Amino acid sequence: MGSIVLVARLALADVRRHPSQVVMLVFAVTAATATLALGLSLSGTSQTLYEQTRAATAGPDVVALSGETGSAATSALAGLTDAPGVAGHHGPYRIVYANLTTRDATASPVVVHGFAEKPGALNRPLVTSGQWVRPGGTVLERGFATALGVGVGDHVTIAGRSYPVTGIAVTAATSIYPWAAQIGPYGGASDYTGLAWMTRSDARALASSHDLPVTLALDLKLRDPAATEAFREANRNHAIRINFHSWQFKADQDAVILRGAQPILVLGSWLLSFLAITGVAALAAGRAVQQTRRAGLLKAVGATPGLIAAVLLTEYLAVALLADVLGLVIARLTVPVIASPTASRVGDVGGPSGSIIAATTVLAVAVAVLSALRPTLRALRTATIAALSETVHRPRHRPRLTALSALLPTPFLLGLRLTARRPGWVVLQACSTATTLIALTGLLSLSVQSSRGYGLNGSTALPNLRAENSGHLLIVVSALLIALAVVNIIAFTWTTAMEARPSLAIARALGATPGQVSAGLSIAQLLPCLPGALIGVPLGSGVFSVFSPGNAIHAPDSWMLIAALATLLVTVALTALPAHMAARRPVVPVLTADAA
Repeated sequence: MGSIVLVARLALADVRRHPSQVVMLVFAVTAATATLALGLSLSGTSQTLYEQTRAATAGPDVVALSGETGSAATSALAGLTDAPGVAGHHGPYRIVYANLTTRDATASPVVVHGFAEKPGALNRPLVTSGQWVRPGGTVLERGFATALGVGVGDHVTIAGRSYPVTGIAVTAATSIYPWAAQIGPYGGASDYTGLAWMTRSDARALASSHDLPVTLALDLKLRDPAATEAFREANRNHAIRINFHSWQFKADQDAVILRGAQPILVLGSWLLSFLAITGVAALAAGRAVQQTRRAGLLKAVGATPGLIAAVLLTEYLAVALLADVLGLVIARLTVPVIASPTASRVGDVGGPSGSIIAATTVLAVAVAVLSALRPTLRALRTATIAALSETVHRPRHRPRLTALSALLPTPFLLGLRLTARRPGWVVLQACSTATTLIALTGLLSLSVQSSRGYGLNGSTALPNLRAENSGHLLIVVSALLIALAVVNIIAFTWTTAMEARPSLAIARALGATPGQVSAGLSIAQLLPCLPGALIGVPLGSGVFSVFSPGNAIHAPDSWMLIAALATLLVTVALTALPAHMAARRPVVPVLTADAA
């Protein structure tokens, strides 16, 4: 039998014997790699979607806008069609500023573009459902229609008049919803606004009958699409003010809505990775005696240290790489939804790139290696005879600690002794608790934020998509962090009980009750959580401050205190069941095995 086949069979057999550890490793690594892949994949997705939409809709290279509507403005815009470097144009056309109301009374500002019934060669919106504009009807931009909950056949009211929605379309001539206005009325500041199209005659009638503000716009195609800045500088001196919006500006504006999403995902992936390493390492430590004995058996039959290390590490690496694949698949299916929350663009963002796959694979391998490294090295360094006879790792005797702990009640004595014997684990548990409170602090601070909606006068009838998108991602990442922290608490409790079986059995033989032993195990998990809670609250506030706007509001201190206390209480509750099961283990078999 070849070495590779032998290693694979031994690793597979070990996986079958420990399904719970495999499930935890898969869950932890999948959550971490999927979150990291999502965070890294968002970089450049807005640019990709804009370029695909621009190609599908013959998007202009530059849009020239004037807040004035007289003959001078029309002449100035028309003169740009003959400027050096211009290869084509569309317009000038009207942009009418109005208000739109749906049947359920949802209201929003809207800009109405007056277009021909037959689209031209430049700025040709892509109709995704229904038909293009016809007299008496309107076409809504898809991101705007999705926010309104309106479809083809519905009616909307624009400036007091009802219009049937004849179609839904997308365009690259404006930024994504809610930034369709480009400039505000009379050339002023723009506001959160949706986009609709009408025929030229309907747009003219709408503006004149209600005396609505109007902007003139001209779409330009350049011979060199990259020379937009040079074109703007060469044509900025006019008697009237003209605003130039390049296609690069629109692509950059699209990315604004994802500005808060990427830090949440990337930071969340690193926190998830830490919790994954912590939890899996705890389970691996609980199996240290078994792994050491297994290594002794392999040594006894002639296996080399390299073969033994391969057997012990292959299980973790294989499961971690499988979880990495699952995480990449989840990221591939999820990134289109996150990358385009407004539905204003068309196209495919594609799967994770080679560099992203490499990054997630390195992360998965790091989790596996760091989790299994210590028990593997211990197994390799243990002599064959000692490995075959070893039952449990015996802690060092500390007289001062013994004298101090003798003054405490039995549960606290047991808990303090178990905690003091595992200083490395104490640090990991404290960091795990701090990580959990970072997530809780972020959620609490998110819940007190006020965001301006996209409706009229800042109404929340149409939610703020940027805040909503970041909030949903923060909730998902925090839920994963909390779920993994819960699993870690149970893993730490169970592993502590396994390592401390002889000492706990002796304590019971000397008169400690199962209830006292169970309470001692819970206290051993609670003590490291106290410094973690003290560190986690201010650290969470600091992280929230770094990744939030300057005007963000922090949750009240009382809420933070309640979150810290709740975390400690949940820790006690979660340790109750594994501690109770460990405390009920028969004493005689444990002491007999230790004596043997």
